[in-house]
Amino acid sequence: MSIVDDGRSRCWVITTGEAGMKSQALGLASAIGIDYEHKLAMIPAPWKWLPGYATLGVLSRARLDGVRPAPPWPDLLITCGGRPAILSVAIKRASRGRTLTVHVQDPRISPRYFDLVVPPKHDRLSGQNVLSTRGAVHLVTSERLAAARTAFSDTIAESSRPLIGVLLGGASNSHRGDPETFAKIGKTLADMLRQSGGSAWITSSRRTPEAALNALKESLVGSRYRLWDGSKSKGQGDNPYFAILSAADYIVVTSDSVSMVTEACATGRPVYVADLPGGTKRFRRFHQDMREEGATRPFSGRLDAPWAYDPVNDTPAVAAEVRRLLERRDGSSELI
Repeated sequence: MSIVDDGRSRCWVITTGEAGMKSQALGLASAIGIDYEHKLAMIPAPWKWLPGYATLGVLSRARLDGVRPAPPWPDLLITCGGRPAILSVAIKRASRGRTLTVHVQDPRISPRYFDLVVPPKHDRLSGQNVLSTRGAVHLVTSERLAAARTAFSDTIAESSRPLIGVLLGGASNSHRGDPETFAKIGKTLADMLRQSGGSAWITSSRRTPEAALNALKESLVGSRYRLWDGSKSKGQGDNPYFAILSAADYIVVTSDSVSMVTEACATGRPVYVADLPGGTKRFRRFHQDMREEGATRPFSGRLDAPWAYDPVNDTPAVAAEVRRLLERRDGSSELI
């Protein structure tokens, strides 16, 4: 009986809490079909600045959900992002190679320190144990979309068509979320709504600056739209993110998040990308890839006839590879 099927499997998912990191790591764990625990990592100095192979002493000082990492070590460890990579290497060493380690994104050290590395293709990382994806692995599944559509059925039924879903990011290390740009996005969206007679359903993120969001709303005065901004005082309820992905006829997403763009493209719906100032070569390569896939087009204010493409979803293939590695494992892994 395989480790995936016997009910004894133990999987840890370790991130430092960023929404994009969590969605990728948890999306992969869910797709594998294994029970898992998500643990929030606190990695102190100097290890948070050191390369991931410099693990001496890190397990005695790091914390997972506020507790020092300790055995029994998991059968499978999924980490995502730069800093958790050091814990993956340390735990594999402490388990004497028994823990199968999967790192999502570029770990910034050699892939040989892990059993499998899952970077996006635009990172241009290669190796025998590297499985590159077209975008980010994620939580978008047909089941999750269907459940969200049911939960928000009343709102969806009240929406004028075409329904344009809008996923807003904002300020990050690579992009700026200034009010002027968001005002322009709002004006362009308002023009699209006026021309089409449709409505918009908008959700923001923790990275969306309040001033930028206010500028967007000012540009949308007179338009038919709903906005979720996470304000608990307004009784807005749960984030309709997955309902928007499920119900929208078109999706507009800001350019600052590989995860959000990939999740939008996983639906197979037409996706427009609204540029935010900034960006890097990696982001430009990613957006070029999505355009070449036929999934995205620039957010220019024109609502094109709906276009079709194969949904961008590499998560099931990555999950299948992890299951294969788990099933063939015989306990003979060598200590790195």
